[in-house]
Amino acid sequence: MIYNQRAGICNRQLSMEEAAKPMSGARSALLLLLAINLFNYMDRQVLAAVEPDIRASFFAANDVNAMTKTGVLGSAFFITYMFSAPLLGFLADRLSRWVIVGTAVILWSLATGASGLAATFTILIATRIFVGIGEGGYGPAAPTILSDIFPIKTRGRVMAIFCAAIPVGSALGYVVGGLIGAHFGWRWAFYILAPPGLVLGLVCFWQRDPRVTGHHLVQELPRRRLTDYLNLFRTRSYLINCAAQTLMTFAAGGMGYWISAYLSYRNQNPGAARTIFGLIVVVAGLGSTLLGGIVADKLRPRFPGSDFWVSGIGMLIAAPIFVVALYIPFPAAWIAMFFAIFFLFLNTGPSNTALANVSLPVVRATAFAVNILVIHLLGDVQAFWLLGFIGGHTNMNIAFLFVSGVIFAGGLVWFFGVKYLPADTAAVEAASAKQ
Repeated sequence: MIYNQRAGICNRQLSMEEAAKPMSGARSALLLLLAINLFNYMDRQVLAAVEPDIRASFFAANDVNAMTKTGVLGSAFFITYMFSAPLLGFLADRLSRWVIVGTAVILWSLATGASGLAATFTILIATRIFVGIGEGGYGPAAPTILSDIFPIKTRGRVMAIFCAAIPVGSALGYVVGGLIGAHFGWRWAFYILAPPGLVLGLVCFWQRDPRVTGHHLVQELPRRRLTDYLNLFRTRSYLINCAAQTLMTFAAGGMGYWISAYLSYRNQNPGAARTIFGLIVVVAGLGSTLLGGIVADKLRPRFPGSDFWVSGIGMLIAAPIFVVALYIPFPAAWIAMFFAIFFLFLNTGPSNTALANVSLPVVRATAFAVNILVIHLLGDVQAFWLLGFIGGHTNMNIAFLFVSGVIFAGGLVWFFGVKYLPADTAAVEAASAKQ
């Protein structure tokens, strides 16, 4: 179904010329969601930046299980996030998505600020749980709004711009968290992130859902049938994409969370190393995320499976470069790490575009929500404790060597899905046009 925002009419198909254009207000919506996504990843990564300080505050220096315990903080957030996302994504297919986004952003911002007030480790875990619930509402709704208001021919670039906040926000959270933590203590790293999030969350309540006419939800929304949901789980490219993104999430999430411990293992100055790594993630991650979306869009007319081609090639190139970074001395290792991260993030825009393209609009928020559940349940939630366990009982080099194997496996899975993606995308476009 293609919605006409101005007239509020959902029962007629737009002309091909209209369908090829973004809806009114699309660019301002993208800008707002981009800003929110930036603070989303800053909120997530600030925890990794101050993890050594939190560990020192709550656990003895000779506790061999201390890293495993602090890994629970990451797991608590993602477990809550991934289980709340399907429920809130289900609601996002039925209620105003902007209201859900605004409420979610305010909730996680308040919880982030409360993390700095935690007097015990248990309370700190509780605050991360509420951050997870907030992001569980935002995660499925935000990309669905963008998919509703931008046409398929530019969707890859739009998703790439939206996802560019992932490396930039992660790096800023890492750098800002490290600097603030070093000068004012780890608690202030959480305090400073709450006010901007509260402001952005409030702005969402002044936005209009693409399915809204006047101030009321359109009552003639297409009915969702059980078969619409079942067909999603019969779509091979959707399932394969979830599997590949799970491996990517394990690698990126695990590496991001334990990078401080790894750099300490390599005898790098904590303050300087965090700053350098943050800059690498900003430049390499931002450049490759934008490039991946643009390249996939350009190639799609000639190679309908371009989203998976770009994603898979990036992962296969990143894996051996990452291995090299583990065994060469610094500062040369920084160069190898730059290129490994560049190719690792190349899939971000294309893989999320593929999720939107192979799911019907009426269940698209649910599709993103289920994806969130799967990639975190089997991805970074497992990486947090597993890499902490490997690093604590062997060393961080072995833990990160394991990560390189996971990266390579992710590239192979995307290659396997190339043959299914074109047909699945075409089937969704045809079904959408008939509604």
